[in-house]
Amino acid sequence: MTSFTGSGESGDKSSTQKTPEKICDFWVLGDCVKGDNCQFLHSWFCGDGFTMMAKLDGHKKAVSGIALPLGSDKLYSSSRDGTARVWDCHTGQCASVINLGAEVGSLICEGPWVFVGMPNVIKAWNIESSADFNLEGPVGQVYSMIVANEMLLAGAQDGDILAWKGSSETSNPFQLAVSMKGHIRPVICLAVGGNRLYSGSMDNTIRVWELETLQSVMTLEAHTDAVMSLLCWDQYLLSCALDRTIKVWVANEGGNLEVAFTHNEEHGVLQLQGMNDVECKPVLLCACNDNSVHLYELPSFIERGRIFSKCEVRAIHIGPDGLFFTGDGTGMLSVWKLSAKPSGEASQTTI
Repeated sequence: MTSFTGSGESGDKSSTQKTPEKICDFWVLGDCVKGDNCQFLHSWFCGDGFTMMAKLDGHKKAVSGIALPLGSDKLYSSSRDGTARVWDCHTGQCASVINLGAEVGSLICEGPWVFVGMPNVIKAWNIESSADFNLEGPVGQVYSMIVANEMLLAGAQDGDILAWKGSSETSNPFQLAVSMKGHIRPVICLAVGGNRLYSGSMDNTIRVWELETLQSVMTLEAHTDAVMSLLCWDQYLLSCALDRTIKVWVANEGGNLEVAFTHNEEHGVLQLQGMNDVECKPVLLCACNDNSVHLYELPSFIERGRIFSKCEVRAIHIGPDGLFFTGDGTGMLSVWKLSAKPSGEASQTTI
């Protein structure tokens, strides 16, 4: 990405991009009587350059995590309904349902491992050996996880970030190394860039940690509401919050992070993910709590399109070859394909 531009005060530039399209609420419920004469959209998305590939229906509550292990033909998803589902990427069918007995807060994969965050525990599955382990230590729900520097890092409900390192013990190959304290409310999101870990919390702050020492070196306080998602992209840190803003951070000459650009939304922002299209143009996916996902071209923040759901999208996962996945509050998991050419009508095909 190149430099961000826009109007506003120096060091905190702002932009607002509006799209007039709105999905028809009656069409969503299946009973719009106006048909083609309706002034609102009868589609799950608007815009060019992407299309819907499939809808995977099965979860009964909000999707909380999506993962596609490298080289696997299985897609994993977790939900607040207390289950994880395994989907066949060739058929789009659910291959298995794993009943976990408690609400799932997060799910990620790394190598052969799938990690599932739950209240007071993380479950680790090895999809190659079928081994599974319980990682004890978290207090309350595990809302976020990431793997970095050969460690599993997890943000918990009590505000702590826990780090597990690999172990040679056969009884459990993960050993709790440290509990990182600093946040005073739940840690909702984690991101890694360079040699630093970034954590966002419901205490409205972002903390910066050195990965080598696991010590907090900086606290960023530009947001005025819960920080929901963080994204490290090139030399930038992007953050979003319920204060209806996306902030772009850059390091100054002294190494401290400062806000270089602020994009304002009309609604609270829940999730950020980034990907490049087939022309290598950066596209930001931004989920808001008005049940929509915006696709923005960067660095301009020009809107490329919008995705609509029955309920807010809390989980977005970037796959290979232009694929991306969204999971909403009803439990619906949708598969999308990003391209460079304008898309036609939505197609219901396999993944």
